[in-house]
Amino acid sequence: MSPPHSQTAGADVAANLARIQARTALAARGVERDPAAITLIAVSKTQPAERVAAALAAGHRAFGENRVQEAQGKWPALRAVYPDAVLHLIGPLQTNKVKAAVALFDVIQTLDRPKLAHALAAEMATSGRRPSCFVEVNVGEEAQKAGVLPAELPQFLSLCQGELDLPVVGLMCIPPQGEPPAPHFALLAKLATRHRLAQLSMGMSADFEDAVALGATSVRVGTAVFGERAP
Repeated sequence: MSPPHSQTAGADVAANLARIQARTALAARGVERDPAAITLIAVSKTQPAERVAAALAAGHRAFGENRVQEAQGKWPALRAVYPDAVLHLIGPLQTNKVKAAVALFDVIQTLDRPKLAHALAAEMATSGRRPSCFVEVNVGEEAQKAGVLPAELPQFLSLCQGELDLPVVGLMCIPPQGEPPAPHFALLAKLATRHRLAQLSMGMSADFEDAVALGATSVRVGTAVFGERAP
């Protein structure tokens, strides 16, 4: 029998998921989009396995993790029970972690430089696993932030899709803190249309409704689903 606090945590997570799905659907219908076309990625980084298990028990299947090592410690046991869970890597990927990432993740959202593209292509060829890839775009052109600059995107996509035959399905961004996110979401949508990429990963707990209104096909929501992370 689960302890009372586990039951409470599970109920909270299930209620939060339902609330976010309802808000997503409302935002989608407001711009005449099908809510079913938008995937809610529950960001489970640093969350204890019991809270992730509560989301799985509530029927949720798409999750995002920031670190390969943390995901390796958490997900094999969860996937033994829920083999249909879909795992997205949403944090930066070091080239020395590529083998583990390709083995574990179904989607890699942070393809952001030629060295990583070459490493992913080599590992996919070796392993036979081909997780879908998003190119991370540095929409705010911030010097300290990862991602391909908008002006360099055509050349980078040519490398990834043409030369390396990587399964690039869309674009991802994290807008600059302290700026209105909508113009950055609009830019990412414009770039995706220009390059005929169908998927857009944008929007987090504070701004996912804006992202949905501007074309997001997946939103990455952590705090609003699981509550504040432990420090």
